Amino acid sequence: MARPAPTFQSWLDDFFAAYYRRRPVNATFIGVHAYDNRLPDFSESGCGDMLAEITSLRRQLAQIPPAGLNQAETTDRLLADGFLEIQEWELNSQHFQQGNPSLYTGEAAFGIISLLRRPFAPAEERITAVAERMTQLPALFEQAQANIKMAPGAWTERAITETTGILALLESGLDLFLQANHLPDRPWDAVKEQAVKAVGDFQHYLATELRQRPTEHYDCGAEAFDRLLKRGYFLDQDAATIAEFACEQMAVNTAYLEEHARDFGAQHWSEALAQLTTLYPSVDHYYARYAELWTACRATTDEHHVLTWPDYPVEYMPRPLWSREAAAQLYFLFYHSPAPFDHLPSVEYLVTPIEPTLSQDEQIRLLRANNDSVIKLNHVVHHGALGHHIQNWHAFRASSRIGQVAVVDCASRIAMFCGGTMTEGWACYATDLMDEIGFLTPLEQYSQYHGRLRMAARAVVDVELHHGRMSLDQATDFYCEQVGMTAGAARTEAVKNSMFPGTGLMYLMGTESIHQLRRDLATRPGFDLRAFHDRFLSYGSIPVALIAQAMRKEFLNA
Repeated sequence: MARPAPTFQSWLDDFFAAYYRRRPVNATFIGVHAYDNRLPDFSESGCGDMLAEITSLRRQLAQIPPAGLNQAETTDRLLADGFLEIQEWELNSQHFQQGNPSLYTGEAAFGIISLLRRPFAPAEERITAVAERMTQLPALFEQAQANIKMAPGAWTERAITETTGILALLESGLDLFLQANHLPDRPWDAVKEQAVKAVGDFQHYLATELRQRPTEHYDCGAEAFDRLLKRGYFLDQDAATIAEFACEQMAVNTAYLEEHARDFGAQHWSEALAQLTTLYPSVDHYYARYAELWTACRATTDEHHVLTWPDYPVEYMPRPLWSREAAAQLYFLFYHSPAPFDHLPSVEYLVTPIEPTLSQDEQIRLLRANNDSVIKLNHVVHHGALGHHIQNWHAFRASSRIGQVAVVDCASRIAMFCGGTMTEGWACYATDLMDEIGFLTPLEQYSQYHGRLRMAARAVVDVELHHGRMSLDQATDFYCEQVGMTAGAARTEAVKNSMFPGTGLMYLMGTESIHQLRRDLATRPGFDLRAFHDRFLSYGSIPVALIAQAMRKEFLNA
């Protein structure tokens, strides 16, 4: 007798159980702590088991009729199936487990950092889990060497840099963490020695063997890219349409920058934007400036009835000593999205330390790099306040279970690809919104056009690179010539675009989709901006295209 089809919620329980079991570092970041002592298994058998599990889950899901599901369940059904399809491609491609050494260094580094960064449990308990994950580093890097026999050169170089960060974390960072938390020295010399050796051996493999076998295959290909757009973001536009729109946006924003540079006494827009680096707080006021602007941001949104601001404070503080040496070599975020299931009362936002003990020249250099506009636009509006932080708060309370967790920052990317247009679309829209209600200075308003230029350029590179029409060097040159980025920043951006196809365009497409939805609904009687934003955010971290579809239907029936 055939087994009855599972209910959708029981299937979704199985989906998440498999997700956390196969991705233990992601689980830690999300606040599921049953696997804090484990690292992922990327062995041949481990990847084979994951593929079999994906096949089984998709087969079971196909047996569950969509009729009778509520809106959140219907959304989760679409997103879960799309996620599994994308994971199936990843496991069989050269872009991730089979060809990217940085995937392994990211899991190794943040398998440890995820346990140190947030006080979700007593420090003693967390450091015990660190020791257990350290014992698994040799196996992880053995899997990497078995799986990756050649790789794009820039990915190998990034992984080499990341091994340096991991060594700093193991050799000095952990001791500094123990000291900061008043913990006794650990009897883990043998464990640490094995872990350091494993990282060193992998670094040697990267530098002496993999570096000698570089490939130029940075593109994922048109078929995979189309799958990401349709099954991840649920976009109606194809890649060619997105690239055409992005080029148009580049032209519009470049023209504005060129036309208005003289408004700020400059001959070129780069000279005008450079003036922002001269506007910065004093060393004594530097840390307080973050909280000051955060408070001002909240007050301004309250004054203009933009949205309902939750009681969810951010604490800006200097990056802790244990992390500083390693962070410079790793994908170490200032604002790491909170864990939905840890329920901590506030969030630590780790900023660049500028201490009185530094030389005056170094202080000035850092203050110029972390000037008022960077603090306001990036660290407050985009990340720590109206943008990611407020969106995360709403996401954790969404009816969609995937929408609760999709955009949690993990080792090198968010937990699920499908959340990209929402998380970055909303954060960029939030900055536009603060401009609209007068929170930005005239020069900061002007810099927004450069931000939009960069956002559009990302989309162009994303499409062109992954369709094989732009090389990594050409992408780097494109950013330098069209956006005015430094060679180092342009290279870093291009490498990131190459490693994570489909993520470069999520900023532009997410932001534009929100603006378009608002324009469409604002014409209807009784439209209220606060209610619009509150409702929009209530859907959680799901594709903007699906939210727009639901809200248009909802407003039509209202």
